[in-house]
Amino acid sequence: MSDNLRQQLVELPNLLGHHIQLTLIALVAAIAISFPAALLCLRVPRVRGTVLAVVSVIQTVPSLALLALMAVAFGLFDQRAALIALTAYAILPILRNMVTGILGVDASVIEAARGVGMTPWQILRQVELPLAAPVIIAGIRTATVWVVGIATLSTPVGADSLGNYIFSGLQTTNTTRVVTGVVAAIVLALILDQLIRLLEHASERRSLRLGLTGVGGLLVVLIAGLAPLAIDLRDGPVRTQVAQTDQPRLERVTIGAKTFTEQFILARLLGQTLADAGYDIELKESLGSIIAFEQLAQDELQIYVDYTGTIWANQMDRTDSRDPTTVLFEMTAWLARTHGITCLGPLGFENAYALAMRAADAEALNLRTVSDLEPHAAGLTIGSDYEFFARPEWQAFLAAYGFTFAETSSFDSTLMYPAVAQGKVDVITAFTTDARIIEYDLALLQDPRRAFPPYDAVLLLSDSAAQDPLLVDTLRPLINAINVSLMRAANGRVDLEGRTPRDAAAWLRSRLPQPGE
Repeated sequence: MSDNLRQQLVELPNLLGHHIQLTLIALVAAIAISFPAALLCLRVPRVRGTVLAVVSVIQTVPSLALLALMAVAFGLFDQRAALIALTAYAILPILRNMVTGILGVDASVIEAARGVGMTPWQILRQVELPLAAPVIIAGIRTATVWVVGIATLSTPVGADSLGNYIFSGLQTTNTTRVVTGVVAAIVLALILDQLIRLLEHASERRSLRLGLTGVGGLLVVLIAGLAPLAIDLRDGPVRTQVAQTDQPRLERVTIGAKTFTEQFILARLLGQTLADAGYDIELKESLGSIIAFEQLAQDELQIYVDYTGTIWANQMDRTDSRDPTTVLFEMTAWLARTHGITCLGPLGFENAYALAMRAADAEALNLRTVSDLEPHAAGLTIGSDYEFFARPEWQAFLAAYGFTFAETSSFDSTLMYPAVAQGKVDVITAFTTDARIIEYDLALLQDPRRAFPPYDAVLLLSDSAAQDPLLVDTLRPLINAINVSLMRAANGRVDLEGRTPRDAAAWLRSRLPQPGE
């Protein structure tokens, strides 16, 4: 077994447990909602079409969009956002099959039940539900497979799932990690599907043995899957008192990371540093920028690395461009004043947006700056990560330079580099610490009008983390310790050499000043 696969399997029990937990709660909630809704549809036929239409409309909303809506519109993150979205998706097949199954019961059987004096409730419980059970269970079976698949999309809103493998593996071009997540989700869906199928057959054949086998199998899967969560509950920061200083200390620290290689490496660098100081570490990766920030403000994350320009534009709604020192100073004061977030300081490098294109094309068109693009832009296409064209920086760019491109295309940030190298797009918004700029022979265009604000990497702490003196002292040596060359080299070890973020973090840490030096 390769070291890479072994590392993925170490994470499997915890992520599988979270995935099963999401699936189970969403299905139970969907069944609880569908049952009274089905009774309403059956007892009041005139509302049946409206209820089923409303539930059907939910299915037309892309699942990732529904998850994002939970976070952006309602301020819900992690499991809360995921469970609402998953429950909404599970209702339709369950509700529709409940209504269809009960309506399909032979009318003569219902009439006979009435003839022997059974009440409507008795008819439902003793006649309609048992006869409709195969159809109802088939709906639950369909909903289960849907939920297992859609739950993999919960990662960007902060809910751990098997999607953690897929999102981070795609970003770091770690095929083993992606395949592990995909295979685990497929196997889980197939096992649950077949066990529920046993219950379906049991209801058709009135077989107690098949029913007990199906129920027993489901209990085994649930107990085995949820056991790691029962052993290692991670509900948030836990404070204790350090006897020597009588000051509060966190035992458990949750470190956040956004959706690209550099973030994965830095999260592990922070984790390795704090683990050596005795902290229990949890990583929450592949978070969107807004979600990571909100979770830090709510103390659901205790630490993550962000960039001054991102806070300046996205959170502070600033459209002006200032020098790096001014941006850092104003951002630090704003974070503390409005959200109780502490900026411990810059890590020492900037990872900015910069327009990049194939060096040969830039040379042929004599392009050195973004301004030089103006006479050519109408015939060029530009690609970026999936956040950029919705970010304030894009509007600031358009306002600063006054020209647009022929077409914009959004990519996973890992895929936009080969896209420009292969001519799928002409220009991309590269990250300046990305080693693939050199690997793909790309030229960076200077930004003379300073459309993009500075993007110094900064270490942000939640309120609880900032109150832990040992944590602060442990992390302080990282401030101004990482230059752009070191960060680019660490990124290259993952993106170009195929190493894991953990290995890259260990390599980066070995190049930093050690305590006492």
